[in-house]
Amino acid sequence: MKRPKSDILRPKCDALGSRRLKLSHLLIGLGALYLMFIYLKFHKFLEIASILSGDETFIGVDGSAGDKHFFSSIYQDTFNHRLEDERNQDAPQLLSKVPVQEGNDGLRTIRPFQNRYGRITGEIMRRRNKTSNLSDLEKMADEAWTLGMKAWEDVENYELQELNQTQLIDGRPESCPSSVSKTGDQFARGDHVMFLPCGLAAGSSITVVGTPHYAHKEYVSQVARMHWRDPEVRVSQFIVELQGLKSVNGKDPPRILHLNPRLKGDWSQRPVIEHNTCYRMQWGRGQRCEGIASRDDDDTVDGFRRCEKWIRNDLVDSKESKTTSWLKRFIGRAKKPEMTWPFPFVEGRLFILTVRAGVEGYHIIIGGQHVTSFPYRTGFTLEDATGLAVKGNVDLHSVYATSLPVSHPSFSLHQVLEMSDKWRSPPLPKGPVHLFIGILSATNHFAERMAVRKTWMQYRDFKTSKVLARFFVALNQRKEVNAALKKEADYFGDIVILPFMDRYELVVLKTIAICEFGVRNVTAAYVMKCDDDTFVRVDTVLKEIEGIASKKSLYMGNLNLLHRPLRSGKWAVTYEEWPEEVYPPYANGPGYIISSDISKYVVAQHANQSLRLFKMEDVSMGMWVEEFNASSPVQYSHNWKFCQYGCMEDYYTAHYQSPRQMICLRDKLSRGGAHCCNFR
Repeated sequence: MKRPKSDILRPKCDALGSRRLKLSHLLIGLGALYLMFIYLKFHKFLEIASILSGDETFIGVDGSAGDKHFFSSIYQDTFNHRLEDERNQDAPQLLSKVPVQEGNDGLRTIRPFQNRYGRITGEIMRRRNKTSNLSDLEKMADEAWTLGMKAWEDVENYELQELNQTQLIDGRPESCPSSVSKTGDQFARGDHVMFLPCGLAAGSSITVVGTPHYAHKEYVSQVARMHWRDPEVRVSQFIVELQGLKSVNGKDPPRILHLNPRLKGDWSQRPVIEHNTCYRMQWGRGQRCEGIASRDDDDTVDGFRRCEKWIRNDLVDSKESKTTSWLKRFIGRAKKPEMTWPFPFVEGRLFILTVRAGVEGYHIIIGGQHVTSFPYRTGFTLEDATGLAVKGNVDLHSVYATSLPVSHPSFSLHQVLEMSDKWRSPPLPKGPVHLFIGILSATNHFAERMAVRKTWMQYRDFKTSKVLARFFVALNQRKEVNAALKKEADYFGDIVILPFMDRYELVVLKTIAICEFGVRNVTAAYVMKCDDDTFVRVDTVLKEIEGIASKKSLYMGNLNLLHRPLRSGKWAVTYEEWPEEVYPPYANGPGYIISSDISKYVVAQHANQSLRLFKMEDVSMGMWVEEFNASSPVQYSHNWKFCQYGCMEDYYTAHYQSPRQMICLRDKLSRGGAHCCNFR
């Protein structure tokens, strides 16, 4: 008798179901093991995740409750943030080396000013005469202090005739040559940089004569990650850069124009010319010219295309097919002639490159032919371009700069600073202030300081002495810049001059100076640190502070958790400098706030030489707050609106803002909106 079809199929279905069941069991078991591994290995991560979800009852693996004080306010707005990519009472103060006395509270009290420039902060250089048992950072500080004190003596003893000080006051121009030239050998001896004493002006041009190297093989780690490509890449490229003055040692100079011809080695595997700028160590958006002419409707630069066309074998003219071209010739219509050239750089072949400064931007001419133009970006002026660098796979034969300006307005106070009484700071208040803001600045940042004075330092809270701000500036290697800074400080009364040579690694000393000034020179409930390219919405920041319980210690800003130090590359941190695998929670440096008890702790620890110094000042502050938090619970308050990179809508602070952007932000606020001015 024939079996029903259903009976025949049932055993197969049962077998298949059994196999599926076993497979699902296996997957569930593997998933459980994986979750157990994650739980045991990364319990810190789970702790943070519980806070992000709003659960403050997380119990650690060891049975202890999570530190609610530590994380209670971090990432409260996690799901609303914008992702961001990878500073005499009527006169300024020079912090000078004067002994101070112990107070009853364990902190050093302020002695009367010994001169109109005040006294030194804490114990920054008490160990100046010691020669042993100093860390690399302390040795660097010792050298910077010695050089700085000598530089200040030079300024103090400076005769007006030496500096031609009338140039700074009356605007008489500094004399500079109208042309500069160097041979390739001379250029190499100058560390591949040529000094342009008074910068550039519209009409200035720089001609570079050189020969690109033949391509060589380089191992590129980024390419190695793409397993289908050979990590050994043939490379031939060089850079021509217009640079600004290096205002701080250890920090790269600004790149006013970065021109990078890539004969070989570009990720596109085709020859490319790329332009860019780097403002405050922040690269802008690059412009790439790849042999395709800019469209007719694209913005031009002084009437020139941003990118001209050159011959590329992989492109077919889409505007005109072969049939259309044949028909036009058949009916006798003349074809519009079009000139094309190959890529203007050839390995082993001489080139003549000219960079000409126009009205709207830079024009690049190679072999007499215009190839590309790059519009000026805000944050720089032509006078800022005081150096030319040529580096890379190129043999340089000669450089010639002509039509240069014969005077430089950058050090002329009447050109950059508006010497008006309405921008001067009032005397230090006799009573306490609610918020003291220390602004890190560099000697030659005259325009940046003036922009701050004209914008957010005009909030009415400054007029009522509820808020006070001062610029903290170390010294420059150029004597005339220090003299101009002293003149500015004398007039505006809002600059604290730190008597050591400015270095990027010593920013942490400026932070200590801000803490000390905030608790000793003025009695501030809260101390804020920011940079001179940070725009601060003072009223909004005050509201944020007032939203925190006044009895709690406060650390407020854009907080980073579990950040790891870089162990290679330009910003590498050695294990001797930082042996731990992660940094403590810290707020990004362009804008953060601490309460006065934390400031006093920093100053006291520094005074008894037990404060650990680290070259990254924002990480240092996070480390100090963590130590303070061990004995006195701190309210960590995070908000992404303390912007680290640039600006976001409804910001509290905006970073990397040029003087022009500062004015724009103020104008937008006056019209009722905290909107960004994202042009550069």
